[in-house]
Amino acid sequence: MAGSEKPSRLIVMGVTGCGKSTIGAALAEALDAPFLDGDDYHPPANVAKMSAGQPLTDSDRWPWLDRLGEVMESTVGKAGRAVMACSALRRAYRDRLAAACAAPPTFLHLSGPRDLIHRRLAVRSNHFMPPALLESQFSTLEPISPEESALVLPIDGQVAETVDSIIRQLRLSDAHSA
Repeated sequence: MAGSEKPSRLIVMGVTGCGKSTIGAALAEALDAPFLDGDDYHPPANVAKMSAGQPLTDSDRWPWLDRLGEVMESTVGKAGRAVMACSALRRAYRDRLAAACAAPPTFLHLSGPRDLIHRRLAVRSNHFMPPALLESQFSTLEPISPEESALVLPIDGQVAETVDSIIRQLRLSDAHSA
């Protein structure tokens, strides 16, 4: 991760059930920054499609990703920093989000084994994304490439440990790049 300033645009990414909203909200609270859940910005047609067990297509995602970029920029403009949860599974989706931002976002990829995530999904309620779509998420997921501004984080720890790790790594990154 390069850059001389602390990142102001943090995007917590990964497959459904990896903990994006939980980690994102806790990170935002620790940083005293607004938290934006990308799921809140899906149009009704996307929610209906996923609720019916149908994966989204790229044509479903592009307008949603553009909207997320607009919301990120508006929030950073007002608050100076924002944390967003967004699956951003493919490099093209991350590139689309980055292009919509005035400065490059830092992606925080929450990564873990299928069986752990499946167990989490089995006990989750009140979410439109059914566990049946987990395999389509893993099929879509493209690994972070070295040129992307990103951290890859395991999901097997406690929330506070993960948040502390993110903050520590971002500070270390800043210290080494100064």
